[in-house]
Amino acid sequence: MKDMKALTAPCGIDCFNCQVYEENVTEEVKTRMAAMLHMEADQVPCQGCRAQKGCRLHYTGCATLDCVTAKGLEFCFECDEFPCSKLQPALDGAARYPHNMKVYNLCRIKAMGVEQWAAAEAAEIRQRYFKGKLVVGAGPTLE
Repeated sequence: MKDMKALTAPCGIDCFNCQVYEENVTEEVKTRMAAMLHMEADQVPCQGCRAQKGCRLHYTGCATLDCVTAKGLEFCFECDEFPCSKLQPALDGAARYPHNMKVYNLCRIKAMGVEQWAAAEAAEIRQRYFKGKLVVGAGPTLE
């Protein structure tokens, strides 16, 4: 059984659902990401943010991971400054990256616990984010 805390980034990103996570990555994704990131295809598969000390998709380190580690926390929601500017959503890249889900995921993890969130909601949250249609006042729906 997977350790979902180990496979969930401190910022709330569900590494276990990422397209470059080692159990999800396809040859097509490896080839495309290797070209984009200027690395060998066999370097693309990721074991998760915590295991690798940062996201495989980052060119430089991760300020959020560094912050959480320095404060001795497991997740950003445990911090007195939560939510801080490192978690602020941005339109730039929103269609490609799941980073605008961070605060929502962290709130759900805090409410449910990481294991229950991972089992019951994480995949659906990601699917609604990337494939859903926004209903103002109700959030994204898959209908």
